[in-house]
Amino acid sequence: MEEPTYDASRPMPDINIIYQYKLANCPGKSIVGLRVEFPPKGSTPPHRHGGSSVSAYVFSGTLLNKMNNDPMKVIKAGETWFEAPGCHHRISDNASKTEPATLIATLVLDTDVLERDGMGALIQIDEEYR
Repeated sequence: MEEPTYDASRPMPDINIIYQYKLANCPGKSIVGLRVEFPPKGSTPPHRHGGSSVSAYVFSGTLLNKMNNDPMKVIKAGETWFEAPGCHHRISDNASKTEPATLIATLVLDTDVLERDGMGALIQIDEEYR
């Protein structure tokens, strides 16, 4: 499958915080859960998650995913991936033009950064796509 380039005319996913807790066993760290719902043809601009460690689980549908300079992967419902702090998420697209896709992402990050920057700490879209 050919790697898509980001197209700003495609719809963005809905992103909602579904949980947020301070980690008692990791002072200064918080865990945040995001539900990311991609409409058909949905796409997210290239982005990073700051200093977060991120794990993602595809709940439904199929996503196209490219990290850093690694090859693009097709990730189906029931599959997962991990993003290390500073990872560049270059492709994050719904693979379908007709069906939605949903993922659940869990991010672990510094509590002070989360409290200061809120959603801006969780998703940092590349400057040229803002």
